[in-house]
Amino acid sequence: MSEPWQGLPERLSDDVAGCWHSVFPEGVPDWLVSPEGMSETVIATAISRSVFLRQTLQRHPEQVRALLDSRPLTEPTTPDYLDSRWQEFLGTVEGEPALHTALRQFRMESQFRIIWRDLMRWADLAETMAATSAFADTCIDGALDWLYRDSCEQYGTPRGADPITGQESDQKMVVLGMGKLGGRELNVSSDIDLIFAFPGKGETVGGRRSLDNQQFFVRLGQRLIQALDQITADGFVFRVDMRLRPYGQSGALALSFAALETYYQDQGRDWERYAMVKARVVAGDQRAGQVLMDSLRPFVYRKYIDFSAFESLRSMKAMISREVRRQGMENNIKLGSGGIREIEFVVQAFQLIRGGRDRELQQRELLVILKELEALELLPSSVVQELREAYIFLRNLEHALQGMEDKQTQLLPEDALARARVAAIMGFDSWDDCDQALQAHRKRVATHFANIIATEDDDQEDRDAPEEGWQEIWLAEMEDAAALGWLKDRGYEHPETTLAELGELRSNRTVQTLQTQGRRRLNQFMPMLLARLTEVENPSETLSRVLQLVEAILRRTAYMVLLLENPGACTQLVRLCSESPWIARQLAETPLLLDELLNAESLYHPPAKAELQDDLRQQMLRIPFEDLEEQMESLRHFKKAHILRVAASELKGTLPLMKVSDYLTWIAEVVLDHVVEVAFANLVSRHGYPRRADGSACETDFAIIGYGKLGGIELGYTSDLDLVFVHKADPEQVTDGEKSIDNAVFYTRLGQRIVHILSTQTPSGQLYEVDMRLRPSGNSGLLVSTLQAFEKYQREDAWTWEHQALARARGVAGCKDTLEAFETIRHDILCQSRDRAKLRDEVVEMREKMRASLGTPESQQSEVFHIKHDTGGIVDIEFLVQYLMLAWCSEHPELTQWSDNIRQMEELGRAGVLAVEDAEKLRETFIALRSTIHRRALQNLNSQVAGDAFPEERDYVRAMWKKVMIET
Repeated sequence: MSEPWQGLPERLSDDVAGCWHSVFPEGVPDWLVSPEGMSETVIATAISRSVFLRQTLQRHPEQVRALLDSRPLTEPTTPDYLDSRWQEFLGTVEGEPALHTALRQFRMESQFRIIWRDLMRWADLAETMAATSAFADTCIDGALDWLYRDSCEQYGTPRGADPITGQESDQKMVVLGMGKLGGRELNVSSDIDLIFAFPGKGETVGGRRSLDNQQFFVRLGQRLIQALDQITADGFVFRVDMRLRPYGQSGALALSFAALETYYQDQGRDWERYAMVKARVVAGDQRAGQVLMDSLRPFVYRKYIDFSAFESLRSMKAMISREVRRQGMENNIKLGSGGIREIEFVVQAFQLIRGGRDRELQQRELLVILKELEALELLPSSVVQELREAYIFLRNLEHALQGMEDKQTQLLPEDALARARVAAIMGFDSWDDCDQALQAHRKRVATHFANIIATEDDDQEDRDAPEEGWQEIWLAEMEDAAALGWLKDRGYEHPETTLAELGELRSNRTVQTLQTQGRRRLNQFMPMLLARLTEVENPSETLSRVLQLVEAILRRTAYMVLLLENPGACTQLVRLCSESPWIARQLAETPLLLDELLNAESLYHPPAKAELQDDLRQQMLRIPFEDLEEQMESLRHFKKAHILRVAASELKGTLPLMKVSDYLTWIAEVVLDHVVEVAFANLVSRHGYPRRADGSACETDFAIIGYGKLGGIELGYTSDLDLVFVHKADPEQVTDGEKSIDNAVFYTRLGQRIVHILSTQTPSGQLYEVDMRLRPSGNSGLLVSTLQAFEKYQREDAWTWEHQALARARGVAGCKDTLEAFETIRHDILCQSRDRAKLRDEVVEMREKMRASLGTPESQQSEVFHIKHDTGGIVDIEFLVQYLMLAWCSEHPELTQWSDNIRQMEELGRAGVLAVEDAEKLRETFIALRSTIHRRALQNLNSQVAGDAFPEERDYVRAMWKKVMIET
């Protein structure tokens, strides 16, 4: 008698033979093989294709039996079936924990059914997408319905104006599904992107105490996310991503219809239009939801034909391409070249451009829109046919990749067994045949995408090949004497050094072992580089700097192609490395930054804070919050890329010093805000939300206070961050999750997680060096303080130098209410009345201690001046300003409004504490000294200059110190 797996490909047959008896130790049960269409051979085929199906049969046979009893696997999975099956699970629910259990068991059963039918090809792509989307709709709506009724019992029913009639009525939540859920095209193992909305203002009626409608719906939203997203002993239902809502993670969890409409009308970005194309009411009040969708339609679909969509989609694609290059994700069938995302971009470009005019395009399903594009003659039939076939192939392949282990992935497998599974699912005899078909589809998609959306290369004349002599020099085909003459004639200031360095590169072991393609690229790139170097004043010195980068990319010659195909980028590379060895080192350490050189316009005009927030939000939307490692890598790249743009702008003169520090500070603030969101979401998924004294869940109620250069808006290129963490939650309360912990423990872990994300060394380095020593009681104090404890410490235990530090402190990230509460405390502490003589003595004593430990030894002061620490330097000015702030804020409370030295000096002059001319001259001196430190940082130089530098400035600072701090 033959075994049931004998007809399978050899690798799969061996795999099934090895696990069959552990899955069915007592043989295959009758209930599994008796239904129509089932047999041991069919079962062997199914478990050969999916570890998930195998493990479910092995671990949960009773649940598999129950799902077969409810409907055979041979019958389609319809929305009506899923709804009726959910009602059976719901019948057992008597409390919130039971709701969580029912949802998770319903998921396991539904996933088993959907994945079985898909991987066995008993369902086509249309059924699989529709069933997965209907399953998600059922879970979200089912959970919301139960939680809404339970919340109304606790807090009363929210009331307000009906969005259609305007009459006072009960209000319900509207849940918008975005992306593939909105388009009813969900993957078998996908997360879900949601936005929560409610009709309007009002409050609850009939509860123990009244709640504002927004509070009610925020709490309801938090419970809904936990019902779906929290990992329990039964697993989870869906990973829920709320980052597409207005303002992302920092925005309110639930917004009124009016707030949503105002946001999109006034602030909606192009990428948010793109996201909103697929939006659909997936749960809650469908009638009210339609009113919301109608109000948002003008934002998505413009009345005129809107060709600007091409440009914004190009930008989005360029961002994704950078991410693909950075992560080496060319094998990603969604984001890589010729992948699913490019098909989506093509289709949605036409929707955004023409959807306002051609209402047929205002639909959500991609395959439906493709048909409309053909009917409207916007795309040729042959292109539509190829895109449709590629989309179906790629989506089926995506489901094959995910269904094997019920895991969200779009990466092609590396190991032979997984490849054999994918080939079998896709109907191929071998992986090579499958891969060949895949590459053919991807090539066609990439071609159509390039023809429809990709940019034209308008820099053709720049592609002219360099003179042949450069090739001869690089390949050592020119005699040394002739080569030296050639280099000298073309401006190389040290031709002998240049020739020697080129020889060293040629004999480099990595160059010697390059494959044919890599060697060809290097031989094309080096002559072009040598020719471009003649455009700067110091070609030899610049070559030495650029060679660090060349050596770094020898194994990744795609970067050479990028520079060969974008001569403008090569020009920027040479120019920047000529002016700054610091930038050259940054590029060598992180070659992906070469992408920033592609667009000179953006390179020399860094974005302001709002644009930075938007840029980071877009970049991070593609990375799940729980993927902490990838979040950390992306944040590091984001920071490096934007700091490069600031440095380039400073060198070019498009940013003065004051603005440089502003931009560097904004970058840090945007990063910190995101880090708080990631760390908080990470802990909430494990332990639930921390609670306030009234039992309500905290939004975050946590804030980061910036001290030092960050607080003073004076960050440099390599500054560390002086941080203090505070929160205003009740330390006696516990979190509301299944694995609840004390609030105090939650916030301590939150602080630890934030420090970890910022300071851990990853392949891309550190995000920021973090210094927490300025917190209450320093290193021996708690990592995170309550606001009450922080205030008590500042009033009763803080040293004078800690109040000096507070003068430069300000809230930089986190919860708005907590930040405002901190500012009130800071204002009150700085405005305390102080004994000026005693204060002056303490400040002078601290300054002398610092000078003794950090300043230049007296024996060397004639040769060296430390701009920061020596007498007459920056720290003297800072201490002088801090003394005046602490001495006079009680009489001039307006002094506390600023935390930076420049504006504090201006305010001290306005208040009459300093003579206006002294305030102005101190300000100019401070800027001159800081500018020098900035410029030297870009040259990889420290803050020590010649002993006779800045004589007038130093004399003036010494005189002011004597006048204010000694003689008064």
